[in-house]
Amino acid sequence: MTDDTRNEDEPVRRTPYGWGRVLFTNLIVIAFPAVLYYRLRVAGYDLMWLHLIIAAVYLLTATVIIWEALVSVSRKRASSDRGTGFSAFLNRLLGSTGGRLPAEGTPPVPRASIVVAAFLPNEREIITETITYLLHTIERPAGGLEIILAYNTPCDLPCETELRQIADAHHEFMLLRVADSESKAENVDAALEVASGEIICILDADHHPCADCLSRAWRWIANGYDVVQGRSVIRNHGATFLTRMIAVEFECIYAVSHSARSIAADTAIFGGSNGYWRTSVLKDIRFDQSMMTEDIDASARALLAGHRIVHDRSIISTELAPTSFHSFWCQRKRWAQGWLQVSIKHQRAFWRSKHLSGLQKVHWTYLLLYRELYPLITLQIFPVIISLYLYQGNVPLRTHWFLLLSTVVTLISGPFATISAMKNAHIRYKWWYGLVYGLTVIGFVMVKNLIVLVAMYDQLFKRTDWVVTRRDISHQLQEQLASSE
Repeated sequence: MTDDTRNEDEPVRRTPYGWGRVLFTNLIVIAFPAVLYYRLRVAGYDLMWLHLIIAAVYLLTATVIIWEALVSVSRKRASSDRGTGFSAFLNRLLGSTGGRLPAEGTPPVPRASIVVAAFLPNEREIITETITYLLHTIERPAGGLEIILAYNTPCDLPCETELRQIADAHHEFMLLRVADSESKAENVDAALEVASGEIICILDADHHPCADCLSRAWRWIANGYDVVQGRSVIRNHGATFLTRMIAVEFECIYAVSHSARSIAADTAIFGGSNGYWRTSVLKDIRFDQSMMTEDIDASARALLAGHRIVHDRSIISTELAPTSFHSFWCQRKRWAQGWLQVSIKHQRAFWRSKHLSGLQKVHWTYLLLYRELYPLITLQIFPVIISLYLYQGNVPLRTHWFLLLSTVVTLISGPFATISAMKNAHIRYKWWYGLVYGLTVIGFVMVKNLIVLVAMYDQLFKRTDWVVTRRDISHQLQEQLASSE
């Protein structure tokens, strides 16, 4: 976390996109291979095998996307009859196994702690709104509730005075300023030292979870799971074109992909916010501040230690999406580099783990190793086409049947997943959100692949500095401020 000393009204330090890195990585991944493939064609080598490998990767990914969409739709028509044998296995793959928890018999929700992690210079405009929302919205468990704001700031801020007043008025709210902290991981770990709940909910400063989030999460934890990941929905989706794209993307991620994978493989990830932990497990796992995605690293270490994680898309929490491309770039570059760190650190351990089934090991290989190889392989389609054009002066429309099949399935998968996401969306978005996203999703993915290349470059040269995502003030708070003037 960038934590340089500044006045409260000074903007958070902006880092450049690194256009030199963008150019260099594209030269290495696209331009150089194009020249190499052209020279191989001139030398008489048939590169059809390369075409087929690239097509196979596209086809595999597209097939998984379509399967996830089918699972997320069939889940709504699920049956409670699990059955046995091959038919039960197929039903599980399609997500039609019904509820996996007893409807009655769950004990009352014990004392719970909600930990809100914040870097106040970035989030000073929204933090009061979030704390007020939690105090007035979240249903109190039978065992009691405490809300801990664990934050760091390089200087005193006026909003701290307001927060102290809220703490004086609400005994369940604790203000915890973490001295010398430079990361979310340090803030949360500090909160663990004072948290008294049997379960802990971790939230980012912009998250507003549903009122019954604790009872929904406890139902899983009481029945043997250790971590429950809820679903994130974009609250400021109408702000810009980018926020609309991210809103649909999040529905594809949380309502479709994460949900389907959790149903089929009985495993999931903690995504950093709207996550609910058994306190004893979280105190054992904690967070590694050296990791850029400490949440994914904690997920991996929890699973490797034999703990269980589940995704529940009914536990809704709204959040704020980046409104500028700069914020989006910084956020996604950090995510990409963090996932790469986790892949390097944990992939072999997942293969060797005695706590994971064969299907779960395949799942985590897809999430880690395959995730890192995917952009490097799929981007080779460009140098392949360029080299073919340079060699024979055109790109033939008639080609191998497998290349045509992979192209058709890949083109179908994006709109198919978008339709499923819009159908399962928590918010009834305007129809054209989905239309625009479905038509532009390939370009959107290419931009994210470009960011992944820069993240790989930065990891290779150990560039691990990053800036926290700037949180813009919410529309509701803007209206309140306008009406008070």
